[in-house]
Amino acid sequence: MHPSPAPRHRFALLAALVVAAVTLAACDNVPAAQTTAATPPLVVPAGAHIVHPSPPTASATSCGDPTQSIAPPATLPTPGAMPSGSYMAEIQARGYLRAGVDQSTYLWGYRDPVTGALSGFDIDMLRQVSQAIFGSPDRIRYTIVPNADRVQAVESGEVDIVAETMTINCEREKDVDFSSVYFEAGQQILVPSNSSITGPQDLGGKRVCATDGSTSLNNLVVPPVAPHVTIWAVANETDCLVMLQQGQVDAISTDNAILEGLAAQDPNTKIVGPTFTQEPYGMAISKAHPDFTSFVNGVLTNERADGTWAAIYNRWLGAATAGQPTPAPPVASYRAAS
Repeated sequence: MHPSPAPRHRFALLAALVVAAVTLAACDNVPAAQTTAATPPLVVPAGAHIVHPSPPTASATSCGDPTQSIAPPATLPTPGAMPSGSYMAEIQARGYLRAGVDQSTYLWGYRDPVTGALSGFDIDMLRQVSQAIFGSPDRIRYTIVPNADRVQAVESGEVDIVAETMTINCEREKDVDFSSVYFEAGQQILVPSNSSITGPQDLGGKRVCATDGSTSLNNLVVPPVAPHVTIWAVANETDCLVMLQQGQVDAISTDNAILEGLAAQDPNTKIVGPTFTQEPYGMAISKAHPDFTSFVNGVLTNERADGTWAAIYNRWLGAATAGQPTPAPPVASYRAAS
């Protein structure tokens, strides 16, 4: 006797339910797939590399006082009437001053994010030179010059003058002339706000960033800086700030004037320790044009006397030094006429 269809259907349905239950139970025993947020890799800025600079050599001080410049003329010529045969007359005939500058050092030479115009303390220094030649501060063609190429840009004649937080020293003075000192800076250290670094004595074994071609690199391998610093060189100071923010370096060390601009861009940083070098800034000019160096020194003489230097200082550095009196401009020093 054959079984009826109904029991067969019930058996098949029961078997299917058992298989489904076993399958579901097996699924319950398989761990759920783990998902994690993808972390983008930290890429160092283009051109960033570890360097092993030498200590400042004896030749860095072998010229005596490199801040002694060429004396200014008794009086400056009238704007638009530069003396015949002078380099200033050549610039006037060309119609514009060729100036080497930076575009990424906030407060000194940078592009205004709203207007795109170059702005800063160094830019205003150059505008005064243009004013003295042409009667207008705007007759300038700017060339962006990396720190490492500043001397070459002047020597080659690519630019007439460089104003780019450039320290006067004997090594550079062998190749270019400098104006009298227009700003006195000193090397310090910038770190994250929660850093335990308090000064150069704490940099041993740390990763520190500075710009290629700067005196800051050499200053990091001599006392009072602790030994065994890993030194990163980059194209510009903004790259150092990016590396600090990404945790790729522990500190930035360069002129305090530059660090003020970096700190203003990132409130999660702080400047620590005393200055441990002297960094007098001058404008670099070709040795082939001593009359132009003398002329620029005349422009600076007037700036110191008529309050223009103080106004430029307050415009760019007043907020960073709030509560402190405006300093006197650096005193000019001139070498004896030969």
